[in-house]
Amino acid sequence: MTATAPAQGSSSGPNLSPHQAVSRHGRGRPCVITRRATFSASHLYWLPELSAEENQVRFGPCSLAPGHGHNYTLIVAMGGPLDGDGMVLNLSDVKHAIRAEVTAQLDFRFLNDAWPEFDLSRPEGRLPTTEALCQAIWTRLAPKLPLVGLRLHETDTLWVDLLAPLSAPTPMEAFLSIRTHFAAAHRLARPELSQGENEAIYGKCARPHGHGHNYLLDVTVRGPIDARTGMVCDLAALQQLVDDLVVEPFDHTFLNKDVEHFASTVPTAENIALHIADLLTGPIAATGARLHKVRLQESPNNAAEVFAETPQLEMVPAALEALVAG
Repeated sequence: MTATAPAQGSSSGPNLSPHQAVSRHGRGRPCVITRRATFSASHLYWLPELSAEENQVRFGPCSLAPGHGHNYTLIVAMGGPLDGDGMVLNLSDVKHAIRAEVTAQLDFRFLNDAWPEFDLSRPEGRLPTTEALCQAIWTRLAPKLPLVGLRLHETDTLWVDLLAPLSAPTPMEAFLSIRTHFAAAHRLARPELSQGENEAIYGKCARPHGHGHNYLLDVTVRGPIDARTGMVCDLAALQQLVDDLVVEPFDHTFLNKDVEHFASTVPTAENIALHIADLLTGPIAATGARLHKVRLQESPNNAAEVFAETPQLEMVPAALEALVAG
């Protein structure tokens, strides 16, 4: 039997691999892409049903009129199969959608007045917190773009993630993250081993007098966004818990000697992160949220992450990875 030449326009050919023959220019293969956007806006935390004193106690300086502002950074993660041009979406279309639906409407605006979701004279109105703002952005972008995740940074130390559920058009829960830091020294050594044996395992980190790090700590909690306050939990209470249970007891210590837990547990970054998760899980649950993750960065090159709960199988896992890298 003689070979038949490929038909005109066929994607198969002698110079293409079998995979390329099926998927020219990546057509049909899945991918997640991200787009970054920025805007500046102000907001005020003040509920009309509360007295001035109650607002001040609940929201602290955020209740001071006429409000305060932030330079927001938005990361939009989108997913889908590649088209015949090798793209999930044309980035020009993505840019114009984000500008039309979000940044043009919010940049240099007072958020409380910008969108009807934040009209507190309505029973369904809520405060324009980072969580509520991120969810409002989702509802505007979802009809325009194949969203798999959003990340909204209010500051370098406070951000929110929303991930696409598989069964609903709008995420029902948010991931709220705060970042803090502490400085501490440690020595990596097991007391039952000789110095030589410890050095064989831990190298320089086993030297008798230890060494120090400036640790960066990210704490992520998960929960529904309150219909009125727009919050996953009381942010000030969360920050206070982390300060009281972790930062103050750990900062400027020699962990092996000053923190009881590490008298018998080697204070690797992994063990420190695990201990922090153990310390925070119960108290954070009492705030109405759930501890999702602890990330401890020991140096620019080393970090440990501990997931404090079973991964949410209803979420698209690639979205969070894309948002982190975005």
